[in-house]
Amino acid sequence: MRTYLKTLARMFKKHLMRFLSLVFMVLISIGFISGIGSSQDKINSSLTDYYKKQNVSDFIVRSTEESGFTRQSVENLRNCFGEKSQYNLVFQLDVHIGEKRSVRLYFLDFENWTVNAPTIIQGEPDGSDVHKIYAERSDNIIKGYSVGDEVDLALYLQSVLPQPLLDMLDLKVGIAAVVQSPLTFSVDGEPSDYAELDGTPDTTSATKNLDVLENILYIPKSLIAHPVTGAELLPDNAMYVAVENRNTFSAFSNTYKTFVNSKCAEAETDGIKVLTLYDNYSFQSLYTYGGKVANIGYVLMVAFLLVTALVALSTMTRLLDEERSQTACLKTLGYSSVSIVSKYLLFALIATGIGGFGAYFVGIGITRLIYYIFNYSFNMPPISLHVAMVFYIITFTLIVAATLTATAIAGFKMTEERPAELLRPKPPKSGKKVILERIPFIWKRLPFRYKSTVRNVLRYKSRFIMTVLAVAFSTALVLVGLALLDLCLLHDFGSGSIMGIAALIIVFAGLLNVVVIYTLTNINISERNREIATLMVLGYQNGEVTGYIYREIFINSFIGVLFGYPLSCLLNLLVFSTMGYGTLAGITWFWWIITPLIVMAFTGLVALVLRRKIVKVDMNESLKAIE
Repeated sequence: MRTYLKTLARMFKKHLMRFLSLVFMVLISIGFISGIGSSQDKINSSLTDYYKKQNVSDFIVRSTEESGFTRQSVENLRNCFGEKSQYNLVFQLDVHIGEKRSVRLYFLDFENWTVNAPTIIQGEPDGSDVHKIYAERSDNIIKGYSVGDEVDLALYLQSVLPQPLLDMLDLKVGIAAVVQSPLTFSVDGEPSDYAELDGTPDTTSATKNLDVLENILYIPKSLIAHPVTGAELLPDNAMYVAVENRNTFSAFSNTYKTFVNSKCAEAETDGIKVLTLYDNYSFQSLYTYGGKVANIGYVLMVAFLLVTALVALSTMTRLLDEERSQTACLKTLGYSSVSIVSKYLLFALIATGIGGFGAYFVGIGITRLIYYIFNYSFNMPPISLHVAMVFYIITFTLIVAATLTATAIAGFKMTEERPAELLRPKPPKSGKKVILERIPFIWKRLPFRYKSTVRNVLRYKSRFIMTVLAVAFSTALVLVGLALLDLCLLHDFGSGSIMGIAALIIVFAGLLNVVVIYTLTNINISERNREIATLMVLGYQNGEVTGYIYREIFINSFIGVLFGYPLSCLLNLLVFSTMGYGTLAGITWFWWIITPLIVMAFTGLVALVLRRKIVKVDMNESLKAIE
């Protein structure tokens, strides 16, 4: 056991960079996938918490009669929605101030404002002062007011109250507070009525043929009471209903949808119109965008997992090849195949475990970052403390299972060999004619150094295929991010929220690309220490030796980029399909050119980092006879 533990400790020390590469690969993949995939759950749970905390109305019942609600109609609605539900009767008035522009006035009882409770943004509201009103916060559409501004309501009430009565009322009031209604948190404003959405939030189509709300004011009913009798001058024409069971909503659950449909069918009669949260632009669009981000996560998860699995397989397979002599010694000492392979399984498990542990926190950070990014399009509700683990558990389990399975298969295959065979290095793969050699016109004109590069690139087919596939997937991921950025910048889709997510995809695709190329190139150099040392003994200068390796790196990367184009077309089609918007033809032409430049820039960066390792190869150690 003591000998076994020594070999285990030495293995970690000897292959430290390989260990760290595997850790970072797992951290980047799982962290990104779990982060972007869990964002929908975070948005939904935050939306649900906000719904409960602000006591958001499930239904807005409107009277289409000029006389508003009667006692009987109110009683009928209470019987429909349940006596234990909460109700708030208001008078709502939309005043046109120009072509397709309006100001909305809400007259309600401030002292009993429990349904759709607003969030105070600025000021100190005083419900007892009838000469103070509240204003909705400003956004991209709503102009808004500041605390202390004076408003003359008589200008807005001319259409509903006679002039003599207006002259008797004191309607010059000040803004006591700026608030945010829980029904109005999209920064792109709200239609003057809830818009019937088709599932795709789009401010332009949502407000088509509707007035755009330029300002919203909340006014105490007592302000417009009759100066003599004290009776209300305006009839209640809207009722806000918060159903008794606040757990039914749960981010537009199927149960909630069934409940809403049944109540709407029961409540809607002549003179009554019922609107729900499905008709609310802020709630529905935020919920829909969250789903689109999750769908993007599902598509990218496959790409990230495949790249990680390929690199992990290559890393562990090469590590086992380098440990052949150690395995032979352990077999000679009587260790079983299970004991020997367990050492490498432990190496892989610890690397993926550390990477997975770090990925959990990276995922949480990315989820919070995405939530913050959504503030470009919404005044986001307070973030929920709910932690979603589904994406993390799925991706971590798949990565661990793939890595351990590949290690076990390669390990047990190696332990089937006899110790004498394991003590000998694996014979180099015999060279064969490559395709270009069959084209004399080209082959005869190539310098010797390029002929050797072409042969080396195509001689190790498994390494070549892994590198090309890994670079191809990385290229595809970069182009997906740029395509999403293109939709936002040049096609005005999704505003800032999708733009931020696109930038996030580009960053992590770039990080994945760097780790992939670094890991595979590092393995390539380690495999060819004797070859590099031979070149140095033959008198090759540092620049010539590094160029010998660099040419192979860039050729592999270039071929990977070429294969990345069709792969990126497939990924982009899947992403566009999940979003319900975008086409390949709509991607601006220069992104197709920028993508390979980005990938090759990352390749060049890695090549510079690894230059020291190439020129510092120990010729004496590398050329020692292993026998």
